[in-house]
Amino acid sequence: MFDRPLKILLVLPLYGGSLPIGYYCANALKELGHQVDIFEAPQFLQAHTALRSLNIGQDKLNTLEQSFVQLISQAVYAEAEETKPDLVLAMAQAPINKILLKKFRQDNIVTAMWFVEDYQVFPYWQLYAPLYDFFFVIQKEPFLQILQNEKKTKAFYLPLAADPSFHKKQELSPEEEKFYQADLAFMGAGYPNRRTAFRSLLNYDFKIWGSDWDGDELLARYIQKNGQRISPEESLKIYSATKINLNLHSNIHANKLVSHGDFVNPRTFELASMGVFQLVDKRTLMDEHFICSTLKNPSEDAELAVFESMEELQENIIFYLKHTELREKIASNAQKRAAKEHSYLDRMKTLLTHIKENTQDFPKKLQTIQWDSKINPETQQEISALLKELNLEPDVDFETVIRCLRQKNTVLTPTETALLFLSEWKKFYNA
Repeated sequence: MFDRPLKILLVLPLYGGSLPIGYYCANALKELGHQVDIFEAPQFLQAHTALRSLNIGQDKLNTLEQSFVQLISQAVYAEAEETKPDLVLAMAQAPINKILLKKFRQDNIVTAMWFVEDYQVFPYWQLYAPLYDFFFVIQKEPFLQILQNEKKTKAFYLPLAADPSFHKKQELSPEEEKFYQADLAFMGAGYPNRRTAFRSLLNYDFKIWGSDWDGDELLARYIQKNGQRISPEESLKIYSATKINLNLHSNIHANKLVSHGDFVNPRTFELASMGVFQLVDKRTLMDEHFICSTLKNPSEDAELAVFESMEELQENIIFYLKHTELREKIASNAQKRAAKEHSYLDRMKTLLTHIKENTQDFPKKLQTIQWDSKINPETQQEISALLKELNLEPDVDFETVIRCLRQKNTVLTPTETALLFLSEWKKFYNA
């Protein structure tokens, strides 16, 4: 699809659900053969947390946080100046402000965000979406219509996915099996709808994993590890040891337990990729990605067992606890579908294809190294040996050579020193 590997700067958020997704995307892009630099925003999280611990008013805190984001944005720009990316890909909540997006546009650097959030809950997209060249979302209408017509934004639907190299069933030790196993389990944050819904499931062998469950006396004894945050690695063990993994999409409204929303959360794809069984609330976009089956309308080819009400959830739990073979068959079907269509490798291919088809001259042709015939043979040999040492092609662009040299920890040779000097001279001359 591309004549050469792309240089991509991937900007992570400080924290949140899009953080692990960012790493999955980076792995997929590297697997596709592209050069990926990751801006590790989480390294700034401690400073951000310290700001919020100050004993100051909200107005002053807002001012400080804006200055903090401005500082991180400047750091992102500094890294972009060094790496000269073809594409800056930002994950949702990435610390990039409007000033930086305008700079990237002035510098003709293509920008994209993967907004892996609910547009109705996180409205910051209204200010930022028009400043990105491409805005990828996990919802369709009316969101796409608003973005394309009202915000004049190049918006594109890109559902979530899984990383099959990571999201796979785990072999557990006897001790781990005993600790994690349960008939019914949920792993995630304690949103209001989940708190209310799970109170009707307390007669089961039920475990709740994750954070933000404090203050609920009825659920307290079902919450594991005192409500600590669960790492992605540990979540795999939980899913692997559970007979029925509950997957109830979040909702901030406690009176709407099953929301019948549109986007499909990452957990749906991750559990499918692992080949473990899940009961998931039906979403309007779910049929595009999996064959869904209810007890009222069963399918032999079912890839997901879904429910549309709390009554259906109860019926499904009773039924599937008794039918182990059917659970395993549905989970296996889902795994095959996920492997075929729902990896981050698939999503990154789609994202890059869309950008290429909708951008003139992407990626731009790079200035490759062309050695003058007047260079003496000894120097030519030294440069050829250097490129071979750096695992670079003979026609590699100059900036890539410089980038690789800056990452070396050994003492520089005279040739390497000369190339770095030339790079600095070019910066000074161009300025």
